[in-house]
Amino acid sequence: MKKQRTALVTGAGKGLGAAFARGIAADGSAVMVNNRSHEGQPSSAKNIADSLIAQGFTASHDDHAVDGKGAADAIIGHAVATWDGLDILVLNAGITGPAAKVGTLTDADIRAVMEINFHANTALIDAALPHLMASTAGRILFIASSAGLYGVRGRASYAASKGALIAYARTLADELSRTSVRVNILAPYAATNMTAAQGEALNEALHPDKATAAAVWLTRPECQRTGETWIAGGNYFCRATAIEGEGGGTPDATADWFGENVERLSAMGNGQEHSGAEAAFADFFNRAKNISKE
Repeated sequence: MKKQRTALVTGAGKGLGAAFARGIAADGSAVMVNNRSHEGQPSSAKNIADSLIAQGFTASHDDHAVDGKGAADAIIGHAVATWDGLDILVLNAGITGPAAKVGTLTDADIRAVMEINFHANTALIDAALPHLMASTAGRILFIASSAGLYGVRGRASYAASKGALIAYARTLADELSRTSVRVNILAPYAATNMTAAQGEALNEALHPDKATAAAVWLTRPECQRTGETWIAGGNYFCRATAIEGEGGGTPDATADWFGENVERLSAMGNGQEHSGAEAAFADFFNRAKNISKE
């Protein structure tokens, strides 16, 4: 009898993380729901795990904060001990940090965001990798953001942390390409408590569940794609990648020559650029609204 696949989803007490946990559990995997606990409050991770168990799925919970001392080893160790191995790691836990323009952010503000959004994830990878390598089909899914692709006004530290995460994930995918482990990145658009905190109105069309199909498939054994970044939201999906134009050159290039030819050199052909995360989102959501008409 085939062993049930096992998964760990961090930051899964609510919002996108909870949606990913629900989707992966419904797809047949045992899920460890991780979310930091808060003194005097019920465990959000336990609430999600209990709801999954009530539906007949296999689940348990972990209350560690991902950035706590020794947390990575504790979280991974808990999942491995509970499920006797680990096949899927979904790195969702993260914070936005304070809304502030560059020049007004403190060093402490920036470091706090990087600690949770980047360093905590690299520590989890270090702890999980031996177990994922032992799996016949280890899958890692980094939850990033279009802010990491394009930047976003007033959230430089958040954008930087997600950009670093994307670069790290793509490097990891390349390094593991000859193994059975596949690594991908998902940048979801969803109405959550986090986006509400950024002043964005909640929108049922962007319910977290409507970004889940990609997360579930990218963690399945049959997924052989790796090193890719996917945008998901409103049941609309597209792959994102950096694009370089054809450009051009001359043996005697000068600054004047560059300036005279800059328009031609910057041409991107069929590629598409966005000025920032807001513009990228507006374009994406406009396409997503029209899927029923296609």
